[in-house]
Amino acid sequence: VMRSRRLLSTRRKRMPIKGSNTAEKKISSLDKLKQLSQRGTIDIAHEEQIQEMCKHLILTDSQLEEVMVAMENSMEKGLAKETASTAAVRMLPSFVRAVPNGTEVGDFLALDLGGTNFRVLLIRLDGKQCKMEGKIFRVPETIMKGSGAALFDHIADCMAKFMEEHDLKDAKQLPLGFTFSFPCRQEGLTSAKLISWTKGFNASGVENEDVVQLLREACQRRGDIDIDVVAVLNDTVGALMSCAFNENSCQIGVIVGTGTNACYMEKIERCSKLDGIVDVNDGAPDEMIINTEWGAFGDDGAMDSIRTPFDEQVDRASINPGKQLFEKMISGMYMGEVVRVVLEALAREQLLFNGEYEAISAPGCFPTKYVSEIESDMMEDEDQTFQKTYQILEDIGIENVSAIDCANVAYVCSLVSTRAAHMTAAGIAMLLNRMNKKYVTVGVDGSVYRFHPSFPKLLDEKIDQLIKGDLEFALMLSEDGSGRGAALVAAVANRVKRERNEQ
Repeated sequence: VMRSRRLLSTRRKRMPIKGSNTAEKKISSLDKLKQLSQRGTIDIAHEEQIQEMCKHLILTDSQLEEVMVAMENSMEKGLAKETASTAAVRMLPSFVRAVPNGTEVGDFLALDLGGTNFRVLLIRLDGKQCKMEGKIFRVPETIMKGSGAALFDHIADCMAKFMEEHDLKDAKQLPLGFTFSFPCRQEGLTSAKLISWTKGFNASGVENEDVVQLLREACQRRGDIDIDVVAVLNDTVGALMSCAFNENSCQIGVIVGTGTNACYMEKIERCSKLDGIVDVNDGAPDEMIINTEWGAFGDDGAMDSIRTPFDEQVDRASINPGKQLFEKMISGMYMGEVVRVVLEALAREQLLFNGEYEAISAPGCFPTKYVSEIESDMMEDEDQTFQKTYQILEDIGIENVSAIDCANVAYVCSLVSTRAAHMTAAGIAMLLNRMNKKYVTVGVDGSVYRFHPSFPKLLDEKIDQLIKGDLEFALMLSEDGSGRGAALVAAVANRVKRERNEQ
């Protein structure tokens, strides 16, 4: 866990990145390749044909600004009463109206379901102190794609094991925050109906059902655990809340991991679809965290001008063609596959691997972790031996790999990951411009952000170039948003309820 880089960067216009000097010196793998090419160390261009085939993967600032305008238009449709039901970017209300203020106390459970791993956590809060114990359980593929009842029985079973291990079996009505990181229609803090499964899940009988109710029913079927679900939330909302625990100026949460998503504090008056649902005079703050579900940006064609044939190929072969198009250009579930499709096209054109394309033609053979490893190899390897890259390409089954092949593979990796960072930056910059607050901390989490060697730096620099005027921001690594964040949403809900009762 990257605790040492909690505050990754602080931005005034043109300020260097705060933190170690190494962050300032670290150049992207794309810059390194250009330097080597200019020195004549390697020929990365292959008579410029590779660059020609890949040129549409490079986005100009004017293209990114077009993305920002199109995304804000899509968001406006998601917020407006008249267009919300058909909008590509759903702009889902979280019903979370406040961030932690340091007065939250007590024991809280958190459940975190958002991918192939599922977690149960016990969190003890005492003001600014937060003690956390947790356990990770797997969600087998048979359960991911089986029945909804079996999925929630599996979750309840894992919870029961955890509570037994922590002597909580006899605890009464433990407040629980449930992070459920799939698109949901939220009808209150404790009610969320699944709109559609993403990230490889396809359990039957869950879509259009209230996942809190399904969890409660699974617990009742067991009869041996007593919990009170006080909040259901998305991992992006959790990332924001977790950061706000440390840094009260946190107003945006972003995930760039298996999937990608963002949430931010929006004025309720700008969200006409909440008319009659939320009373602006109820004594709570006049803002609410909105879960954008920006992964679906472009599903209505709003992003067609920057999508490439490579993106279209990845989309066609996915389990949800035509859906989550922004996500498919950015996130960890697809980044490696975009690179693979490009490499296959280059090999078929005799520009890579001596034209050997069979091994690289196997879908899924190039996971996103290879992108990070190959770019790290390029950035850290002074002698350009490409040892790690050779190893990866051999593991895939590609024979007779040359140093030029390795350099070209690194070039493609860096183009795809740089594009992902820049598109994410366009989304964040648009939110910062829209909120127009003097200083905002952006909580970021997810495997791509954590483990890709230059993603944080690329993201930070591009946001700085795209935000307007004298706005300032800081990117902050969110510590366990989906776990600690869930408990914090539960704790804030408890606190707000207590304060209202006292009034």
